[in-house]
Amino acid sequence: MLGKSELLSALAAQNRGIRASANDQAFILSLIVRLEERNPTPRPLEQPTKLAGNWRLLYTTSNALLGIERPPLIGLGEIYQCIRPNLQTIYNLAEINNNFGLLAGYVAVAAGLEAVSAVRVNVRFQKLVIGSQWLAGYRTIADWVDRADQGDSFRSLQFQVNSERQQGWLEVTYLDDDLRIGRGNEGSVFVLKRV
Repeated sequence: MLGKSELLSALAAQNRGIRASANDQAFILSLIVRLEERNPTPRPLEQPTKLAGNWRLLYTTSNALLGIERPPLIGLGEIYQCIRPNLQTIYNLAEINNNFGLLAGYVAVAAGLEAVSAVRVNVRFQKLVIGSQWLAGYRTIADWVDRADQGDSFRSLQFQVNSERQQGWLEVTYLDDDLRIGRGNEGSVFVLKRV
């Protein structure tokens, strides 16, 4: 699909949107809109097995993600969103990397999700988890989420979140076998690839 390959090519040098200029953002958004118009899965929440999985963030306009402040020795690694419709759960996990392997960490948020239409879910954040990749035995996002689903505490710092105050929604505007585009309640756009 030409629109999809054109979008992926445009995203390749953008570092998830961190490097995107205003012109880059406008061009990328135009490609996203063209792709959304040809969504092969117009009712994605009615196909939970297609939506379920682990997704790596390729691009976003979210200021919350792009504006993560970090000390000079620490860098933001991969960012994942893992959707488990059967458990009505979603996990967002950002890897934190640095020059000292033992100090690499992660920040994760677990949230409940509730379908409110064929394209939109309400999200209620429940728990914040901050941990060391080494102490948690972190190998892959799939392993981490499987363990989280089983109640593993990962030897990490965990904080309950007030879900009444920390909530939002997410619309799935494009979904195929390996690419997902979503729009959030704060006007942000997210492009993710299945891992």
